[in-house]
Amino acid sequence: MENGLTILPTKEKGCVAKDSVVSERRQKDREERLALVLWRRPIITLHYFLLETFITLKEWTLKLWRRRGAVFLFLVLCSLFSLAYSTEGAHQKYVQYLEKRILWCAYWVGLGILSSVGLGTGLHTFLLYLGPHIASVTLAAYECGSTDFPEPPYPDQIICPEAGGMEGSISLWSIISKVRMEACMWGAGTAIGELPPYFMARAARLSGADPDDEDYEEFEQMLGHAETAQDFVTRAKLGVQNMVQKVGFFGILACASIPNPLFDLAGITCGHFLVPFWTFFGATLIGKAIIKMHIQKLFVIITFSKHIVEQMVSLIGSLPRVGPSIQKPFSEYLEAQRSKLHHHTGEGTPASENWLSWVFEKVVLVMVCYFIFSIINSMAQSYAKRRQRSQQQRYSEEKTK
Repeated sequence: MENGLTILPTKEKGCVAKDSVVSERRQKDREERLALVLWRRPIITLHYFLLETFITLKEWTLKLWRRRGAVFLFLVLCSLFSLAYSTEGAHQKYVQYLEKRILWCAYWVGLGILSSVGLGTGLHTFLLYLGPHIASVTLAAYECGSTDFPEPPYPDQIICPEAGGMEGSISLWSIISKVRMEACMWGAGTAIGELPPYFMARAARLSGADPDDEDYEEFEQMLGHAETAQDFVTRAKLGVQNMVQKVGFFGILACASIPNPLFDLAGITCGHFLVPFWTFFGATLIGKAIIKMHIQKLFVIITFSKHIVEQMVSLIGSLPRVGPSIQKPFSEYLEAQRSKLHHHTGEGTPASENWLSWVFEKVVLVMVCYFIFSIINSMAQSYAKRRQRSQQQRYSEEKTK
């Protein structure tokens, strides 16, 4: 201590300076990677994307080769199913039923995985696919007075059953039961999509290697500065981390059961503190596929119930000046949907869709395109990170020689 100032030893000064240089270099590398996007550097981004795709396919091929026994068993099962599928007999109705159910479940599981795994950004498949599907079933159930829609064409198209139903016979529970399978499969897909952060953090902790993920790096930095955290976002992240770490299964369940944009942090926390796989995945699956999914279903079903929709359309019409002009396309759209529900083969073509349907289709297209672009950007940035690490490793080796 000299004049009230702490004098650091020369060795400690060197360590601090070295850490500062490493931190600055990492920040610079991160900024270079983030600048690698299609709309700024399209040729290099596509080139890096293709190289990263090739490397990823090579890695997956090697992993499958190491598990060739399981791959062989899977191929045998696929061959048996293909044989049963192509052979005529009384079993065909069961095979077709299984095929329909498996493809339907796989479709929703896949959309759920896309919603949470992201590869840089998630595709909001609840807003784009599951939510509109539940809303369509809800509107159709109130219009038809029944949920026994003819199969086929359901679920590709919803039309009212010829027998019809009684007015007021539709209950909340009957609609929930109708969409339970697809909603639970979507929720299960979102739970599967939360596994990569868990496995990444667990592997980094067990191997002791430097984390190869920026979210994990941010997590470790957050743990290091936990006592000095002041901003709301950091404190919210620390709250999630403390709940998961201290409460365990029920903490994970609580985080997974509500819409939570910070749930990736729960996966990283569980992996970092070596929480058993089935504790993490079991709680995540129950929370997302059962509890959270029923909350979201109830919200959509209540929002699109007949009296609520009629009240919303009336409320739009009561807006000053622009109300009637905005109300008209909504009323036309709802009337067109009702006509479709009562349309059967040979009865002529139902009314064409208005601009609301056209706008929604274009919004879906834009969001899907943005998701694809984000995947390309993310994979190109992953390859850029490989190059930076390789260059740093070569520089370190040359320096030690």
